[in-house]
Amino acid sequence: MLPLFNHAPEGTFVGRIWREGAGPSLVTLRGDTLVDITSKDAPTMRDLLEMDDPAGYVKAAKGEDIGTLSELTTQSKPDTPADALRLLAPCDLQAVKACGVTFAESMVERVIEEQAAGDFAAADAIRARVKDKIGDSLSGIIPGSAKAMEVKAVLQAEGLWSQYLEVGIGPDAEVFTKGQPLSSVGYGAAVGLHPVSKWNNPEPEIVIAVNSRGKIKGATLGNDVNLRDVEGRSALLLGKAKDNNASCSIGPFLRLFDETYTINDVENAELTLKVTGTDGFVLDGHSSMTKISRAPADLAAQTCGPHHQYPDGFFLFLGTLFAPVKDRDAKGQGFTHHIGDVVDISEPNLGKLTNTVRLSPDCPPWTFGASALMRNLASRDLI
Repeated sequence: MLPLFNHAPEGTFVGRIWREGAGPSLVTLRGDTLVDITSKDAPTMRDLLEMDDPAGYVKAAKGEDIGTLSELTTQSKPDTPADALRLLAPCDLQAVKACGVTFAESMVERVIEEQAAGDFAAADAIRARVKDKIGDSLSGIIPGSAKAMEVKAVLQAEGLWSQYLEVGIGPDAEVFTKGQPLSSVGYGAAVGLHPVSKWNNPEPEIVIAVNSRGKIKGATLGNDVNLRDVEGRSALLLGKAKDNNASCSIGPFLRLFDETYTINDVENAELTLKVTGTDGFVLDGHSSMTKISRAPADLAAQTCGPHHQYPDGFFLFLGTLFAPVKDRDAKGQGFTHHIGDVVDISEPNLGKLTNTVRLSPDCPPWTFGASALMRNLASRDLI
């Protein structure tokens, strides 16, 4: 058994690491050995995913053995020095996008946040009222369908219609910018909470990698750190709630589509979550992609097209079923993070993503930007 995996992984895994003296490098996993395959043909993850058959390229690529996965995971920690060997998020020049309200159960929690105007103390009573009115009416609904429009009319009559229900069961998906290129952290790093937030939680999600032509090339895991009180006050604060230092985690590796792993595996993924606090508190959760309201391919198609193109592609969070209500600090107040929480997100085909919670001012901003990445590759004669 390898670290990050419950069993010896099959398939084609590719990722990014920081190498001391060499900077960001493209790697693949062969057994427990990491192989640096950075080359002029594929100096970046963006270039690799633009290939017609990136998995075939990775399988045949020659490279340099740089150590074991066991060694790398041991060295990938929140306080690892900036120029030390460690795992990075697998994305580089791609935009980081996210879809919200793609599961009926978490859709109801978004309505509760809105009704509570970000006040976690009011959420418990509102939850009971909203669920009494909505019940199971959202289960199995196809967004944009005639049935969905019937439910919309009923909820409007009850005074419960919401902007979250609009994107949850209406024809148009919610797609927003989660973070800037190169801003996501990877396995072992700290994830950041904006200091104003008092009600927040992790969001375990599948993240798909899409190239500039809109082709889905693989999948990985992500934590779309969620500030429930900030977004609950107003959806217009989504940027403040979602895009902060280290507020996005992706990894540990991107699993490329090949004969062992396809979009069907993404659609049937079962994610597990564990939050372990320094106070002894433990929260377990899950998110089943079988319950998603919109197909991953539809979400990718709604993100890009003639109206909105991405020359470097994008990584897309697909949303989560997980919305924690387990009380932590006081009865009726539900869950919120404490500084020092360790968040583990796992999926059998994709491994485990681990991060430690801190405040965003205590997390470094980008280790490097696009210009620094290009200068680094040029110094290695790779571009």
